[in-house]
Amino acid sequence: MTVIGVVIVFTFITSVAMVFAGNLVVSDVMERNRKKRLAKMENELIQRNKQKARLKATSKQERTKGSLAHEAVLESKADQPTLMERIKQMIEQSGTELSPPTIFGISVLCAIVASGVTALLLQDFLLGIPAGIVAAPLPLMWVKLKRKQRLELLSSQMPDALELMSRVLRAGQTITQAMLAVAQEFKAPIGSEFLYCYEQQNLGISTDLALRDLAKRTGLLEMKIFVLALIIHRQSGGNLTELLDKLASIIRERYKMRGKIKALTAEGRLQAAILLGLPPAMYGLLLIISRPYALELLNYPKLIFGCLTSMTIGALVIRKIVNFDF
Repeated sequence: MTVIGVVIVFTFITSVAMVFAGNLVVSDVMERNRKKRLAKMENELIQRNKQKARLKATSKQERTKGSLAHEAVLESKADQPTLMERIKQMIEQSGTELSPPTIFGISVLCAIVASGVTALLLQDFLLGIPAGIVAAPLPLMWVKLKRKQRLELLSSQMPDALELMSRVLRAGQTITQAMLAVAQEFKAPIGSEFLYCYEQQNLGISTDLALRDLAKRTGLLEMKIFVLALIIHRQSGGNLTELLDKLASIIRERYKMRGKIKALTAEGRLQAAILLGLPPAMYGLLLIISRPYALELLNYPKLIFGCLTSMTIGALVIRKIVNFDF
């Protein structure tokens, strides 16, 4: 190999090494900056949640000791909540921070837009009415989906949070400090919920009332079991660390069982989605291929109503089959 060839090879190797080294340096700097930004964002979230809890606990009358005590006394013998109360509770449990009037306003807007677009496309005002009726509940369905996702995430965080509380208690700390540890170490939603409960106790609300409000606010069965176990322990005593460990094990097994049920019923849910989505999809395809032939169906509203009724009954039956409590 000539001297020129050696120089070329050496230059190439040196260039590759320099590019690789520069890439490592840039990646390291970017990773450090990313970690700093992430830590800053987490600290800001903790401070924001703490401030929010303080403001809500001091400014709203329903978060005072008197109202919480009244709710705790009437909880077991209260009647079924009204529709408005259930909607308000669902919005609160979804973590969207939207008020019921805002949701209803969005629902009305969706209904108006859907009705107007349908009437303009089909040149028939009467066909816009059912379109508006179908579009109106979409914001509530979105809130319900967000609530389900939040409860799923909360359920997945519960076992690790209870194990952390057990370790903190073994170190000689109190249950309030254990809840603060969970608030500091875990992300939302369980971190923010425990932080809110901790701030309630800091503001003078008793532990039992703050725990009851935590269970009611989250609406999660596992959280209700946890709160009930803590309240019973405060009244009768016992080994709290062992209780939390066993409770974490039970909740983890329930979460695994829920995953197995989802896997076993995945085929049924997929079949339901295909069967329910196929008729409107085919009708939309017919509108593109042969519009006059597809529009002929609109002359038979009873047939359309019967089809929608049958699909609704089938969806409810399939939902009953693939969803069950355990």
